[in-house]
Amino acid sequence: MGTTFLELSPVLQVRDVPAAIAYYVDRLGFELRFRDSETDPRYAGMRRHGVELHLQWHDETSFRPERGDALMLRIRVADPDALFAEYADKGVFHEGTHLRDTPWGTREFGFNDLNGHGLTFYRAR
Repeated sequence: MGTTFLELSPVLQVRDVPAAIAYYVDRLGFELRFRDSETDPRYAGMRRHGVELHLQWHDETSFRPERGDALMLRIRVADPDALFAEYADKGVFHEGTHLRDTPWGTREFGFNDLNGHGLTFYRAR
């Protein structure tokens, strides 16, 4: 069957890498692992526990979420209720964000980041 897949590190297109780093660190609790430049980063890696995300700068004209450039990520977490409470005062939720039990057997909530990427945090019920 071939080699074993070990990890996934999605690359999110962003308009402003320093702003995206600040968002993921200050609001979502990620740790900055690396960036290609201290003063004008165009590429960076973020990590929170077992989840790693990369952020890559894209010019406004080449990045259009309405065209389908934004990703939808589902991140399995141990306790979505605790994470929902952690994020409640971070200014990340939109009007439709709520914690819910789904018909497909998960407890989850989701919202979009600064660049329109969908982030859903869930666990199996």
